[in-house]
Amino acid sequence: MEAESAPAGESLREATQRRLLRFSELRGKSMAAGEFWDIVAITAADEKQELAYKQQLSEKLKKKELPLGVQYHVFVDPAGAKIGGYSQRLPSASALGKIFTALPFGSPIYQMLELKLAMYIDFPSHMNPGILITCADDIELYSIGESEFIRFDKPGFTALAHPSSLTVGTTHGVFVLEPCNHLEYRDLEYRSCHRFLHKPSIEEMYEFDAVCRPRNFFQQEFAGSDIPSLKLEPEYVYTDSLFYMDHKTAKKLLAFYEKIGTLHCEIDAYGDFLQALGPGATVEYTKNTSNVTKEESELVDMRQRIFHLLKGTPLNVVVLNNSKFYHIGTTEEYLFHFTADSSLKSELGLQSIAFSLFPSIPECSTNKPCIIQSILDSTCSVTPGSVVEYSRLGPDVSVGENCIISGAYVKTTAVLPAYSFVCSLSLKMNGHLKYSTMACGVQDNLKQNVKTLSDVKLLQFFGVCFLSCLDIWNLKVTEELFSGNKTCLSLWNARIFPVCSSLSDSVTTSLKMLNAVQSKSAFSLNNYKLLSIEEMLFYKDIEDMITYRSKFSRNYFE
Repeated sequence: MEAESAPAGESLREATQRRLLRFSELRGKSMAAGEFWDIVAITAADEKQELAYKQQLSEKLKKKELPLGVQYHVFVDPAGAKIGGYSQRLPSASALGKIFTALPFGSPIYQMLELKLAMYIDFPSHMNPGILITCADDIELYSIGESEFIRFDKPGFTALAHPSSLTVGTTHGVFVLEPCNHLEYRDLEYRSCHRFLHKPSIEEMYEFDAVCRPRNFFQQEFAGSDIPSLKLEPEYVYTDSLFYMDHKTAKKLLAFYEKIGTLHCEIDAYGDFLQALGPGATVEYTKNTSNVTKEESELVDMRQRIFHLLKGTPLNVVVLNNSKFYHIGTTEEYLFHFTADSSLKSELGLQSIAFSLFPSIPECSTNKPCIIQSILDSTCSVTPGSVVEYSRLGPDVSVGENCIISGAYVKTTAVLPAYSFVCSLSLKMNGHLKYSTMACGVQDNLKQNVKTLSDVKLLQFFGVCFLSCLDIWNLKVTEELFSGNKTCLSLWNARIFPVCSSLSDSVTTSLKMLNAVQSKSAFSLNNYKLLSIEEMLFYKDIEDMITYRSKFSRNYFE
């Protein structure tokens, strides 16, 4: 059946499975020049993350999980402002990286890196020399005609665009497209962009004519459209995902960077590059810092210099009307898409139990847990809506709903409360192997920070005032309670997680502090060496964590 005549969901599923199959055939095979990417580059925030990425890439190449004969590189951020992140909204990916997030399908099991390479497998052979830039925590699925290909062959920038609701547009980049000269919808359209809006308000979308309406003007026909994102939507916008820049533009940006030297402010590749493009671009956006995590004094000046550098550069848009964009960069998104989202499960072929030993799940249940490369005792129970990865759960362990359990080993009977986040890390401290487990709530905002110790009461841990939690754990509010920057106090740099000699003891101890908060009963942490998540990542032992994970693929434990 051709993609044009297949139902929307079915055509997406077929197109996705075709790309996955083709990539699967390339795993472990040597690629000829022009057959695949010349270079695959991953950015790392610091030297520790760089080492983690390089070790994982080395393991993948050794096991022939990636196409061979390709240059795979990891580039650590230079001194100054960072572009690589620490995955604070999905901390289970912090230690080994979002691009190495495990997915519940594939053989060997896919991680985000393999999925990215699979979904873009048709791109290299239809691309002029240049660079494709994508994020590590999103998934783009699309269907086009069987004889069509996405081409990246125009000068300047070329970006993919997906139809989305106006609400979704407020958290993404939105394209203001030049008018088109055809009335019917096509799965694949090449359009020019007048200007680009970064996380605009709904009012701004209307003001700048970003809002689109059905071209046939007949709602009853539009409601039956094969375009999944547009069904029953009287108005929509086109939002961004990945983008490409040609060789000439990349060289221009590189020359600019070499001229200015060290950057002292954070430049966003989407907000600061794309907003400078198109004939309708104006310099006003450079002064808008509402979406900036950390505002540095040089930010506005640097934005203006980039604007004038790129002004006049075209922004070409590849409109994918039959496409979907999924973001899995937060705990809530991760849980939803891996357990409850039937659309992504169908399109990508996600499994409820992937390479795991676990009691069977009734086929009739719609909302299921997701178990990835884990070993669970037959008396163990995991409530639907939770994800367990790279973990061993012993007899009578009960996991509540909407939990994330990663890298854990629970030997004895335990109850993990609903909405728990539990993630264990191996540490190398003074030459000795240690373990620490971050345990908090999946809805906790680890990035929220306060500037003074007197404001620590504004932070929340598992839905409870952080000050109350400290009382329960018999900890005092002092500067020593926090690592790093003493004017940026958060759950991320709070020294509250015990260091233990064994993985199982680490999980048990952190669960006790979590349960103490829930039951409002005292559990003193005074006798433990305590680390913040920030410090856990500094001391992480990548080699031991990779070794631990590799045991699950063989179902081997001592």
